Amino acid sequence: MAITSFTDAIAAYTNAAKSVTGEPKSDETGAATGTDFSSLLKDGAKAAIDAGKKSEELSMQAIAGKADISDVVAAVNNAELTLQTVVAVRDKVISAYNQIIQMPI
Repeated sequence: MAITSFTDAIAAYTNAAKSVTGEPKSDETGAATGTDFSSLLKDGAKAAIDAGKKSEELSMQAIAGKADISDVVAAVNNAELTLQTVVAVRDKVISAYNQIIQMPI
């Protein structure tokens, strides 16, 4: 399971690099995804939800004795880091919005 996490991380970094260089990034089905801000936020939210679901599934498997504890710890840590990233981005977006609202016309 840990190798899948590394593969997912490599794919995420590849997609991020492609979005910076202007190349269209692709999702799991191979279809091109948007590179605008709303698509970036949507993709980030989807990744956060997927990380949370994966950690929950592995936790349930560990309770049943079917998963390695190191895989569970890695998945939970990944979900926590993803959530912290989403919260940080949300805070920055709200801060930017508030600054724009307070600009004189």
